[in-house]
Amino acid sequence: MTRLSQIGRWALYLLLAAPLALFAVYAFSTRWFFPQLLPAEWTSATLARVLGDGRVISALRDSVAMAGGVSLLAMVIGYPAARVLGLRQFRGRNAAWLVLFLPTVVPPLAVGMGLNILFLQLGLAGTLAGVMLAHLVPALPYVVFTLAGAFARYDENYEFQALVLGASPARTFWSVSLRLLAPSLVVAGLFAFLISWSQYLLTLLIGSGRIITLPVLLFSAAAGGNPATTAALALIFLAPPLVIIAATARQLNQRPGDIREQL
Repeated sequence: MTRLSQIGRWALYLLLAAPLALFAVYAFSTRWFFPQLLPAEWTSATLARVLGDGRVISALRDSVAMAGGVSLLAMVIGYPAARVLGLRQFRGRNAAWLVLFLPTVVPPLAVGMGLNILFLQLGLAGTLAGVMLAHLVPALPYVVFTLAGAFARYDENYEFQALVLGASPARTFWSVSLRLLAPSLVVAGLFAFLISWSQYLLTLLIGSGRIITLPVLLFSAAAGGNPATTAALALIFLAPPLVIIAATARQLNQRPGDIREQL
């Protein structure tokens, strides 16, 4: 059974790595035609050309800024909601959960069309602020779900002890609450970042073609039929999330007990 488990695990790793390897081969090759097993020539010219394109650099910068801003806003808005839902029992709690859950089950096209009509009336269509607010709709539920689960196991006595010892509410929040919830906050921020980073439909609908992000460029390149350019853009698109995930994994290696010892 152990050997079968190892085989299954390595088969899963291979399945997950195969698309990335294919992107890398396409991005660094040229003149690869069927039925050749490997490309006839290898080159970094395509990747260099894509990295030298001003539109790509601008889209990369805007995508990182947008995803980071959405992640921060989602945590600021979701933190108090998650605290109440995770720690308190009140009338209408299930209805609140249902409202938060709806954006994850309603078809994205329906959400996007509704937001587009609303934002056209508010003058937010085609603006960076409008796109970020649209990204909050699918990102916020995951932040609230993650933090509410953390608050369900949260011990408020640490806060009470800090207040009794003379700490101000602000210092208690920064020095106690945030440090105890640090792993969950990191995971919630990661979810929000990845959801915003990968948004194509909402960006296209709300941005009205004025807000260009990496997913928009990537889909345009895929429709153009140039596999090398598409693969190079895909590698660039994958780079920031991989860095964020690696940093998150490093943060999560710190156990909650170690954090409590530092308080």
